[in-house]
Amino acid sequence: MSNSGTDAALTATGGLFGVYVHWPFCAAKCPYCDFNSHVHRGAFDESAYVDAYAREIAHFAAETPGRTIQSVFFGGGTPSLMDPRSVERILNELARHWTIAPDVEITLEANPTSVEADRFRGYRAAGVNRVSLGVQSLRPEPLAALGRRHSVEEAIAAVRLAQSIFPRSSFDLIYARPHQTLADWRGELAEALSLADAGHLSLYQLTIEQGTRYFDLFNAGKLAMPNEDLSADFYALTQDMTALAGLPAYEISNHARPGEESRHNLLYWRYGEYVGIGPGAHGRLWREGTRHATAIEKLPFKWQQLVAEQGHGLVTDDTLTWEEEGDEMLVMGLRLREGIDPARFARIARRALSPQQIAALRDIGFVETLPNGFIRVTEKGWPVLDAVVADLAA
Repeated sequence: MSNSGTDAALTATGGLFGVYVHWPFCAAKCPYCDFNSHVHRGAFDESAYVDAYAREIAHFAAETPGRTIQSVFFGGGTPSLMDPRSVERILNELARHWTIAPDVEITLEANPTSVEADRFRGYRAAGVNRVSLGVQSLRPEPLAALGRRHSVEEAIAAVRLAQSIFPRSSFDLIYARPHQTLADWRGELAEALSLADAGHLSLYQLTIEQGTRYFDLFNAGKLAMPNEDLSADFYALTQDMTALAGLPAYEISNHARPGEESRHNLLYWRYGEYVGIGPGAHGRLWREGTRHATAIEKLPFKWQQLVAEQGHGLVTDDTLTWEEEGDEMLVMGLRLREGIDPARFARIARRALSPQQIAALRDIGFVETLPNGFIRVTEKGWPVLDAVVADLAA
């Protein structure tokens, strides 16, 4: 790549590069989940399946030469169902094709039901240095309603085990659930914060996604969700309690002590470059002066067949326009407490943000300009982020 090409790539990606690896298999499908996850029963040759990951890695490495991987994220599905040797092989393949940063973050998602000490030690030995646990609730009844297969005791044990084995860890909780009260959440969140020794929590309001069991129940009037005012109260309580505990929000749903933020998620939100490997994975690649939106075949075994036939499972490779890049940067970057750099936005989108629109949003308290010149959404504006983004993108 020429110097001008390198400069353009740095402008577009911020010098950030990561790899997302999707493992599509789960032991069960949760009723709220719209991720590309599949329950597979029967014989399964995991080693042969990992062969397909190796081939797809080689394909995308040829498309993105000279990059340095700063983060790797194993998502799913349930990656903690993988044999640790499979994780090790995939990481070895990544290292064979790209340079790995000395301080690379390597995260693996895990469910408490698939947690065993030996398995966790195997992942650590393979190179994983951060784990993210899908706890979702610290109460037995909501766990059952959410389709989770672990108990509260298993969840707590898994969190503590992860903290003892991995340098960094996090766990997820879902709130604003049917029948949940503010008092219920206050107590549950207090317990979660007492467990968050590792310094990171992901706290998501329950959303109803099309294609899920919860979507069908909600449309049939069989699932009562909190109204808008109560949802806002849940959100405000969450912000207050996490900030008081020293884990303020650095993104709408993610909370961390300074320095414990998820680097991989920051790479997305800072609009970096990332390769998506495995069934259903998405990527944003910088090639020949343009950013490409990529998507991989979703069906696990159809993907494996495509990789065997053509070396990859790519089904979408769209070149984004400058306007689309700018819109994506707004959608991603304004989720962050640090906000976005208007100068970088202008270089990517080939247009400046409207001073008049910024001023109007500032006047109603939805955005603010920081001393470094960044624009960020305020706490008042975060609950209506979509509307703020739409105004700025117009």
